[in-house]
Amino acid sequence: MIPLLIVAHGNLGDSLIQCAGHVLGQRPERLESLDLSSSDEPGEMLERARAQIARLDQGKGVLILTDVYGATPCNTVCQLITHEHVEAVAGVNLPMLLKALNYRNETLALLVRKAVQGGQGGIMYILPRDAEEEYSDA
Repeated sequence: MIPLLIVAHGNLGDSLIQCAGHVLGQRPERLESLDLSSSDEPGEMLERARAQIARLDQGKGVLILTDVYGATPCNTVCQLITHEHVEAVAGVNLPMLLKALNYRNETLALLVRKAVQGGQGGIMYILPRDAEEEYSDA
């Protein structure tokens, strides 16, 4: 099983883990977060992330899910993906996390693709009921 690490602002990672646990009926194993605040030093964040990855990786790698591409958590993660067993995806949301949890027994490469698909597929515009009828008649 490939472990997952969520690196995000504030308590987003912990919140996503709690939500996934609610949906799945239990907290998923080998899923951790590294929640970063604006007062954290970048070097300290990087060392904490390295330590978590080293502890989590059991030879199949680690997938890191981060929130906003280009923000401090993601920039920290970018320094970690040079390791051959570490991949990362930005834009984490609950559909991405749930999809990743369902494919952790596959290869790291497939897990990355499924996480991206889950994140993108979980974003939908919801039409009001009266607009649905208008669009279905077209």
